[in-house]
Amino acid sequence: MATPAALCWRRGSVLNRQLLHASIKTRPSRCIVDSLSIIWTRQNSITTRQPKTTSLRSYTPQNLHLTRHTSTITTTPSQDTSNSLPEYHPPTTGLLSYLPPSWVPYAELIRLDKPTGTYYLFFPCLFSTLLAATFPTPLTPPTTILTTTALFFTGALVMRGAGCTINDLWDRNLDPHVARTRLRPIARRAISPQSAIVFTGGQLLAGLAVLLSLPFECFWYATPSLLFVATYPLAKRVTNYPQFVLGLTFSWGAIMGFPALGVDLLSNQAALTAAACLYASNVAWTVLYDMIYAHMDIKDDAKAGIKSIALKHEKETKAVLTGLAAVQIGLLAASGVVAGLGPVFFVGSCGGAAVTLATMIYRVQLKSVADCWWWFKNGAWFTGGAIAMGLAGEYVAQWMGWYEGEEKTDEKGQEKVKEVEGSA
Repeated sequence: MATPAALCWRRGSVLNRQLLHASIKTRPSRCIVDSLSIIWTRQNSITTRQPKTTSLRSYTPQNLHLTRHTSTITTTPSQDTSNSLPEYHPPTTGLLSYLPPSWVPYAELIRLDKPTGTYYLFFPCLFSTLLAATFPTPLTPPTTILTTTALFFTGALVMRGAGCTINDLWDRNLDPHVARTRLRPIARRAISPQSAIVFTGGQLLAGLAVLLSLPFECFWYATPSLLFVATYPLAKRVTNYPQFVLGLTFSWGAIMGFPALGVDLLSNQAALTAAACLYASNVAWTVLYDMIYAHMDIKDDAKAGIKSIALKHEKETKAVLTGLAAVQIGLLAASGVVAGLGPVFFVGSCGGAAVTLATMIYRVQLKSVADCWWWFKNGAWFTGGAIAMGLAGEYVAQWMGWYEGEEKTDEKGQEKVKEVEGSA
């Protein structure tokens, strides 16, 4: 075992060794105390020395910054972005907190705690139901409108959940790399892909049950939409405009209200044209609000290789949004003209949509994730609510006979024209 003198000899400087030889000859007992003091002092200086030199083998280029100073390389670990992101915690508030723990991942998978997507899927169904209700003579009874609307909302809830599950299955290898989606159930492996596929089958069967509760003609009109539901997640990999495919999917309800109320689109040319204009209007609306939504993930999408209209037109986003709003309102007005709607619709629906969209486009801060989410979430009620209120008001106006005076005036005018032509 090394003696204090030997330790001093190895660790000390030349001066320390000279002093040690002198002290051994004169005061041997004092040497032990001095030696231990020297050892403690040097060890303490070694542990507190700055900057700390570290072997580069224990670090990777991703987690350190290298600064070179003559013959010394100091290492400063950078902040690990994965460590700065929050970990998953089971919900403690809201609807999900009351569910059994084994149900929570599936409720999160269908976004039960985030119903905004369900509202966006439901509104086109509501629009087409209110518009189609004005075609029959006499008008569709209010009770029929209410029951049909309730079925559409149930179907929107179920099919939106199925769409989310299919989307997460497609994106199970991409979601872990995006901050907003990394804690989704499949991405964090709370649900296996096999279990998610079985769950999707159950949701599709539930959606089929709702569909069969409507007139059977709806089955033939609804079936083609499943193609868009399944292919939308793939569109994010092959095109810069996956929002257009999403629009084709989410807007399908703009057609479904007509067969649900017994209006035959194949034999009624006016109804078919009105439905086509309403559908196209909703496609433009979907692209508009989802472009704002895509700005929340624009940085992560670029890193993960996910394509979107927000990335393609990042520098001219508000100009694109303005163009989409103009297209949406123009097509919405066209559907009203073809359907022969009155001023309540054009002021309430078209005017309301114009005001709410203009306000959103002007005020939304595209660089702020929180602001984009706020406008996406509330825009469903601002714009969708305005259009629905205008259509509902138009239905009430026709149901109450507010336009009968104008119709009688037009009929009298036509009779006078016929009389003049007959006398001539």
